[in-house]
Amino acid sequence: MLKSFSQLILPIIVGLAVVGMIGTVYLTQTTGEQKTVNNLANSTILASNWDSINESYNGNKEMTVYRSPSCGCCGLWVEHAEKHGFKIKDIKTDDMASIKQKYQITSDLESCHTAIIDGYVMEGHIPADDIKQFLTEKPNMIGLSVPGMPLGTPGMEAGEKKQPFAVFAFNKTGAIEVFQEYQNY
Repeated sequence: MLKSFSQLILPIIVGLAVVGMIGTVYLTQTTGEQKTVNNLANSTILASNWDSINESYNGNKEMTVYRSPSCGCCGLWVEHAEKHGFKIKDIKTDDMASIKQKYQITSDLESCHTAIIDGYVMEGHIPADDIKQFLTEKPNMIGLSVPGMPLGTPGMEAGEKKQPFAVFAFNKTGAIEVFQEYQNY
């Protein structure tokens, strides 16, 4: 009885050991590949066209950003703003709807994150140079918006895929005007 039991268990234990070793090798290789992909992504971010500083700005650089804790592109946009010298207070919240309502962002202007600086609202993936220009001009508007999440905007870079987009300025009456357009960039 003991002999037949060990004849049955021994192959199972050997089988589990082999599966464990194969799994360990597989996971080690997978982790290595992820590092390579992450390094490539970081290289892409470092080479972003949006990181070039073309607009000088000497005003307030303290900015509060509200964003979902699960949104990766918002974090990349925060990095973009920081590269332009903005000092970010990063607030992660799952209640973005009340932030949009508080700052009078209508559904046609909504994006994923909302930033506040000098009393102005900056909605979405706005290039930092446009924010600096807007803050220098100090127009009688609520703020700027890049509605949606267009590919190619700061934080939404996807290699050569770039969608044309506009940066809109909006005021308290609901009037919207084009502040900047990007067709080819």
